[in-house]
Amino acid sequence: MALSRLEKAQVWFFKAVMGVFSLLLRFLSPRRPTVSGKKLPPVSNPLLLLSATQLAKKIRRREVSSVEVVQAYIDRIQEVNPLLNAVVKDRFAAALQEAAQVDKLIEEETGGEEVLEDRLPLLGVPLSVKESFALLGMPFTTGMISRRRVVATVDSPLVAQLKRAGAIPLGVTNTSELCMWGESHNHLYGITSNPYDLERTPGGSSGGEGSILGGAGAVIGVGSDIGGSIRIPCFFNGIFGHKTTPGVVSCENQYPPTSGRQDEYLSSGPMCRYAEDLLPMLKIMAGPKAHMLSLNTKVDLKKLRFFTIPHDGGSAFTYPVSKDLIDIQRKVVRRLEADFGVKVQEVQFPELRYGFQIWDTYMGLPDKEGKPPKPFAELMGEPGRPAWPVWELLKWMIGKSEHTLAAIGVGLLEVTRSSKASSFIIQQKEKLQKEVEELLGTDGVFFYPSHPRVAPKHHHPLFRPFDFTYTGIINILGLPITQCPLGLNEEGLPLGVQVVGGKLQDHLTLAVALYLENTFGGWRDPGAN
Repeated sequence: MALSRLEKAQVWFFKAVMGVFSLLLRFLSPRRPTVSGKKLPPVSNPLLLLSATQLAKKIRRREVSSVEVVQAYIDRIQEVNPLLNAVVKDRFAAALQEAAQVDKLIEEETGGEEVLEDRLPLLGVPLSVKESFALLGMPFTTGMISRRRVVATVDSPLVAQLKRAGAIPLGVTNTSELCMWGESHNHLYGITSNPYDLERTPGGSSGGEGSILGGAGAVIGVGSDIGGSIRIPCFFNGIFGHKTTPGVVSCENQYPPTSGRQDEYLSSGPMCRYAEDLLPMLKIMAGPKAHMLSLNTKVDLKKLRFFTIPHDGGSAFTYPVSKDLIDIQRKVVRRLEADFGVKVQEVQFPELRYGFQIWDTYMGLPDKEGKPPKPFAELMGEPGRPAWPVWELLKWMIGKSEHTLAAIGVGLLEVTRSSKASSFIIQQKEKLQKEVEELLGTDGVFFYPSHPRVAPKHHHPLFRPFDFTYTGIINILGLPITQCPLGLNEEGLPLGVQVVGGKLQDHLTLAVALYLENTFGGWRDPGAN
């Protein structure tokens, strides 16, 4: 079925608005200091090239002290953060004190290494935290100038669980304004850069996490994802990330809070440079619900059914997938078939063409009591009255708005959302949900592009705002996904793919991630030649 006249009008309006924004950005945006020719220094400390799992083992065995590890990461952050602007507030002094306490605990432990591993699996390992998660004593603003004095008074549950497992937070990292854009930029902290090319975006909203992890300033971190906010930064920065099946890992004490039915689509999950850290992190973060994911079940990849979906079938909202991403996904298929003797079936779902409309419609649905989601303009205006996006745009044009052009654009586009959900779009989603669940079952995974292109230049997501649909549609389907790096393209930018499994089958996609890391090399040092 073709787009309705209203939907065609929406497409035209969205593209017209973004065309205007691109002109405004070109002529009115302040120029950034040039970073042309600058590059991240290569990793020089070998401790930075070990996984969290390996570091924890060495710390328990007293082969290296926690203080040494934490200091190595502090040194690296101080080396690269002036270029990346990823860590927006550190707690280095407190982290070193906590590391010294860890070393004293290990010195006095009489139960042996096994006791420590069971009770404190991440003991002494440094951790980075997305600033939208409450971390006691740290800023809790999501880039809002109006929240610049807000400091977290508690830890969010998943942060608390990681700390109880022995992890040591080093600081909090940048996000997009209110975590609703594909670039980590706000007027409180500024803009974050990609470690592989400082003139490019690390993505959003967990872009600070992606950037500092990709730049080897952290080994493990945490992100949240309601439209791709874990997976897009992981893709752009060449690292691993996992969007969990919703409802397993706690999303409490994040800002902004969900409303309407958005809690059905939001997931929190691990981000890291090494695939072997995903599963132990997820076990810790899931806490009492970890058993729901069968994470202790051994996976035989030869017994899985594999599928590949090369693109969305030609949506009016998204751009075509680039050749280098099409090619690398085909290479994954060929390697799987050669290594395991399996047949990877290519499939298409016509409903994917409506991915953006599905995501936008479901994000706007009311909750079970009929209460609609809180409008974005209200979030922009808190703690005062709702913002008026048109007025904010006029203020932005003369440099007086506290909001980014992206946030203003989200507020403007929100007014085009119909008050009544399209029955056609609801039908497309329900049909897609049924077809995908029948395809995957409990032993199937499929590969799907993470984005139509590699990391774009700063601000360029404004010109192509709906390319996040490749990740966003999976949120609405409620499926687990592991984002996997697949080497670099000819420009030295990360390639990657989404590995998607059935509901509660997170262990399958994590097992595929280990295989892909072994086959394609995983994370690459952006400072290396």
